[in-house]
Amino acid sequence: MPTISFFYGIAIRMYLNDHSPPHFHAIYGEYEACVSIETGSVFDGRLPKVAERLVSEWATINRDALVENWRIARQGLLPKSIGGLDVEQGR
Repeated sequence: MPTISFFYGIAIRMYLNDHSPPHFHAIYGEYEACVSIETGSVFDGRLPKVAERLVSEWATINRDALVENWRIARQGLLPKSIGGLDVEQGR
């Protein structure tokens, strides 16, 4: 499962040929969650509240790139890297 972004200790990963709905996996320490690309909300698993807020913010900012990565990954191709919040917002 390729890591497409990493920020503040949170790894964002996307499986190739993954099941619907369009989503990505957010991993923070021992926590892992599936996050909807459309809403930026956790729909399976769990993250600490601060990590969940950061992931949701990142997903909102990068929704178009995530949709494109989902399309690419569904074709069995490697998705592209996406900058993290620390890069996107100059943090």
